[in-house]
Amino acid sequence: MIKQIRHAKFQIGQVVSHRIFAFRGVIFDVDPEFSNTEEWYQSIPEEIRPHRDQPFYHLFAENSETEYVAYVSEQNLVADTTGTPLRHPQIKNVFEKIEGGVYRVKRPHLN
Repeated sequence: MIKQIRHAKFQIGQVVSHRIFAFRGVIFDVDPEFSNTEEWYQSIPEEIRPHRDQPFYHLFAENSETEYVAYVSEQNLVADTTGTPLRHPQIKNVFEKIEGGVYRVKRPHLN
């Protein structure tokens, strides 16, 4: 059986929101399919556990109370169109500025 190639719906630097939980973040890495631990996967309640065969995104995430790193399936994300900048402190380590709702990755400095 030939495995279907999946393309990520979202891009690095894009601001997204979670479909179910009240948080948003900026994508800093993408896994073409689930690539976390089995323990992490099994900790998700079965009734809301996402399929493994879809892109998963690493986010600098935040809610109204705190900032953190999240690992989220594509099916649980939507594009964030608020235009509101994020406050996550790690964003400045990876991204330069936001343009049109997308953060631009910092260019490496050459010595």
